[in-house]
Amino acid sequence: RDDDFWEENRFENLNKDEKGIYKMLDTLQTNKKFRQLYDIVSILGSGYIQKGNFDIGPIFSTFGFNEVEGIRMRVGGRTYFGPNDMWRLQGYTAYGFKDNKFKYGLSGKWLLNRKNRLTLSGGNRRDVEQIGASLTTTNDVLGRSFASSALFTSGNNGKLTNINLSSVALEIEPVKNLTLQIGGSFRTLESASQTFSLAYYTDLTRQKIKNDITQTELNLQIDYTPGRKTVGYGVERSIVDNPYPRIFVNYSQGLKGVMNSDFDYEKIQLYYKQPMNIGGLGRLDAIVELGKTYSYIPLGLMSIVPGNQTYFSIENTFNLLDFYEFAADSYATIQ
Repeated sequence: RDDDFWEENRFENLNKDEKGIYKMLDTLQTNKKFRQLYDIVSILGSGYIQKGNFDIGPIFSTFGFNEVEGIRMRVGGRTYFGPNDMWRLQGYTAYGFKDNKFKYGLSGKWLLNRKNRLTLSGGNRRDVEQIGASLTTTNDVLGRSFASSALFTSGNNGKLTNINLSSVALEIEPVKNLTLQIGGSFRTLESASQTFSLAYYTDLTRQKIKNDITQTELNLQIDYTPGRKTVGYGVERSIVDNPYPRIFVNYSQGLKGVMNSDFDYEKIQLYYKQPMNIGGLGRLDAIVELGKTYSYIPLGLMSIVPGNQTYFSIENTFNLLDFYEFAADSYATIQ
């Protein structure tokens, strides 16, 4: 809003000191050195470079490396007209200099109703992915893990998968900090490396082998975050940095035969995070994850205990494990 609007609609007139503060802020906005410093801090904080109504980024994903793609270069961005946009589109393209292939991802979100935050989202991604990087799964079509192409890793990072993922979801917040989501996804999976296999037997006599997986899935998710504080009212809100617990439940139903889907199964997952202040030492986050899959499924659909082959600590991973050291249809973890 411009100054004339606030002059007319402000409940109380500004005093002399308050007017001085506004004048100082306006002056800083015209200072070149201040603007440069502000832009640098903004880029490092958000990971995006703002160019008009389009943000370029995330810049921290521009370069990567893995055994399949070699050096990987990624360019992406998102629409950004303001912090309270009712819709947002984002996408990226990437190129691997070893496999000489382009990859891409596109997604969109539309806030249909501000009051109950009814949101429609969807997208498609074709990329090389480390699918064993987390236990609890979501419908984030662009949620490519840091483990897939970190620049600095220990050991071999060749257990990667070619993934073609499409998803659509409808989300609502009927009560503050309680989100319900129903969605569907379709994906194909196949090994991206000659040294890694997702092949499985298709018959009881173990004579026929299939190397790829085609899967259609329905999801129901419940996300409860009591005490969470947010800023803004657009399709994406900023979270205030204060500790709050989180309870996340995901139920998945595999649909065999739908769009040539291979497997019929049920999967239930629970994620619980509880922050605890420990005096002057800081804050401790306790995380519990539980999961169970009902039916026989191949490696590509199992729950992989997430290893961490980077030199950094990553939440919900085990630093002493490599990728695919353990796979399970039932699991319970505490960190």
